[in-house]
Amino acid sequence: MKLWSLLGNSQKLDGGAMFGNAPRAMWEKWSPPDAENRIELACRALLAQPLNGKTVLFETGIGAFFEPKLRARFGVQEDRHVLLDSLRAAGFSHEDVDVVVLSHLHFDHAGGLLAPWQDGRPPELLFPNATFIVGAEHWQRALKPHPRDRASFIPELQPLLESSRRLELVSGEYSHALGDAVRFSFSDGHTPGLMLAEIVGAECIDGQLHGGVVFCADLIPGRSWVHVPITMGYDRNAELLIDEKRAFLEDKLVRNVHLFFTHDPGCALAQVTRDEKGKFGVAHEVTELHARPLAA
Repeated sequence: MKLWSLLGNSQKLDGGAMFGNAPRAMWEKWSPPDAENRIELACRALLAQPLNGKTVLFETGIGAFFEPKLRARFGVQEDRHVLLDSLRAAGFSHEDVDVVVLSHLHFDHAGGLLAPWQDGRPPELLFPNATFIVGAEHWQRALKPHPRDRASFIPELQPLLESSRRLELVSGEYSHALGDAVRFSFSDGHTPGLMLAEIVGAECIDGQLHGGVVFCADLIPGRSWVHVPITMGYDRNAELLIDEKRAFLEDKLVRNVHLFFTHDPGCALAQVTRDEKGKFGVAHEVTELHARPLAA
């Protein structure tokens, strides 16, 4: 099996919102802001092939579904669907994808499911041959959002996914489409039922599987958020997220599971570390994956 990191459309969002209660004097060293206080963010997807005999895409980024006014409001930098270009550069098309795994349905993670915006045309679902995997609890949130995060969802997307008849809702560790090749865990600190997908490593030690890669989604958007106290203003429950993140990182450190970051503009993959004071960090940072073997 080989892995590709695929860039989608990039964003610029307010740095204060992205770093929650961390002071600007701290976070601007990690992510220098522009004149409008915005920081650069990637929307990176992970492609694995063959995984359980299939071509599997983890997330789709924000895409190009916004009309121009909203594209500017949410800081989307490109007007074309960058993920489709990245797929082509890797030798694939969206029609080749057998499974799309979605950690959650906020527009910056699922908007790439939709075709680029065209004036007068309704939203159109891409990936015509794919099964769409979504966490069952989060699906209910997407159907009935709270006022706090209603604007983060695409109202037209849920009906399109349901009418495709290719939607699989997951509530346990494994899915029907991917079997035991991908193990799921769940987090509620950012949004209810956020689904964390781990491509399972092959090495078994003391009954535990070691190695592998986990898609961190918005539990840990990038390297700066590996530091446990750092959360986003967008998180629904910062204290819960901190507890979830600590347990998540402890597990991945013990089992040598590498972290895949979707929003970090400079790093796709890294290994978890912890220093003598107990602070988590990363090492062996990788900017891009190009047909990289899982065990590499």
